[in-house]
Amino acid sequence: MIKLFIILILFVCDFISKKIIYTSIDLNSFIKILPIIDLTHIHNFGISFGLFSGILNSWIIVFIGIIITLIIIFLTFQTNDIFEKWGFILIISGAISNIFDRTINNYVLDFIYLHYRDFYWPAFNLADIYITLGILIIIYKFVKEIIKKNTK
Repeated sequence: MIKLFIILILFVCDFISKKIIYTSIDLNSFIKILPIIDLTHIHNFGISFGLFSGILNSWIIVFIGIIITLIIIFLTFQTNDIFEKWGFILIISGAISNIFDRTINNYVLDFIYLHYRDFYWPAFNLADIYITLGILIIIYKFVKEIIKKNTK
């Protein structure tokens, strides 16, 4: 039950942050926060980093996202490892948030923009952070298990 509550809290945080950006910052505008971080208001019509924007229909992206999320939910119930479970919970939270955003808007609102001089990272949102942290937790656990097996 606590895991469902965490998913709900993370979803709400992502939803509220996107609404604040939507109402506070004009589309494609930037507000400098730190020398390497801006807040922006960008509509991502593709998948990660805007890939396939204008190529894949929004509903195809939603359908694929739902299928992948259902697989991850299944994996969550299959593992007994607490770290993997929390990694999957973070991924599910981010996926549900972005799927919801794309379903109601036909795009995902991205608003965190990292850059240094002429180098930049594509804009992202809280849901993307959840997904990234979840993947990093699972990779860490996987690498740790490989190292443990190879040292025996």
